[in-house]
Amino acid sequence: MDKFNIRVESYDFPGMATPVHIAVERKYAGYFIISDEIKPDGIDAVKALRRKGIKEIVMLSGDSEPVTRDVASRLGIDHARGGLLPADKVDIVREYVSRGKGVVAFAGDGINDAPSIALSDVGIAMGAMGSDLAIETADVVIQTDQPSKIATAVGIARRTNSIVWQNIILVFAVKLLFILLGAFGIASMWEAVFADMGVALAAIFNAIRIQGKRFDV
Repeated sequence: MDKFNIRVESYDFPGMATPVHIAVERKYAGYFIISDEIKPDGIDAVKALRRKGIKEIVMLSGDSEPVTRDVASRLGIDHARGGLLPADKVDIVREYVSRGKGVVAFAGDGINDAPSIALSDVGIAMGAMGSDLAIETADVVIQTDQPSKIATAVGIARRTNSIVWQNIILVFAVKLLFILLGAFGIASMWEAVFADMGVALAAIFNAIRIQGKRFDV
């Protein structure tokens, strides 16, 4: 087999792609392009979060600033920061959390994202390709690695929170009613049993309703 002196050079330029040029024996032989790809549902994920009322979407990346800004513009993201180390991401997340203007969620999949996931109010890990440390640290794990599922998780969380409050109000209202009835000698032992076991069953059946609800983005 003939031996060739092959020289490979790579040059970054604004955009998602990086061309790698190849020369053989000091003669230009061609090039190939290394490019990141936006996930198929990436744009839909951002639109779905907008519909859920998410006010600000920020992209934090270790990739170069031009690449990060290009991806953010394609996705319709509000703000983008590139060239970040893990500590830089932590500082930015800490700044958002310290503002106290709302819930801060951070989604990531790498081991370097674990500190930011832990620091945020809601940590989200991409489970299929994510590191074990990120998954163990996260509050929510997206098993399919589809960003659009984040909006689905928001819908499930809001619906669950609504049902929890419904059950709390139901339990306190019924128990308060039967306490008043008992104070006036109107409620008997059977009413007291209903106030205890009956309300508990009603709360369980109310919570079960969430299983039949669809959470499409």
